[in-house]
Amino acid sequence: MTTTTTETADIEFVRDYPVALTRLWRAVTEPVQLIQWFGPEGVYLEDCAMDLARTGPWFCVMTGKESGNSMKVSGHVTHVRPPEDGRGSVGFTWAWHDPDGARGPESHVTFTVEETATGTRLTLHHRELPGLEAAQEHTRGWTSTLRKLDTFLDTSLRPHERPDARVSDA
Repeated sequence: MTTTTTETADIEFVRDYPVALTRLWRAVTEPVQLIQWFGPEGVYLEDCAMDLARTGPWFCVMTGKESGNSMKVSGHVTHVRPPEDGRGSVGFTWAWHDPDGARGPESHVTFTVEETATGTRLTLHHRELPGLEAAQEHTRGWTSTLRKLDTFLDTSLRPHERPDARVSDA
């Protein structure tokens, strides 16, 4: 869903998962879990300091697996409300950096987790994007990123069956 005003746009995604609330919360806040799914398909996290379990600064450098192009995004975790009474949320600012390192327009992301009758629900709300084109680009990026989270949380897949799994010959 995309809503726009003359200057900014908001996008929202809703996903349901057959997992416990604590499992989803940990997947979207703990660094060791975030790095396993965060970022669109076709990129890897070259460098990432992202702990959404506490307030403070964060950043990630994503690099295209084929292109080798790096993109930096950073922000500040503005609130952390661990799940109580079946609902929790984490919010953070978001801004891409240009090739010289200058931060671009800042927007805001919120991950809300809540219990449902069949498991849990994640609502991702990205607001105050700088226009419709940015909303369209971020819709593609978040859609791809959430596919990775879907796979990460798919308990029916064994670890070596996951699309981004690396198997060593050791």
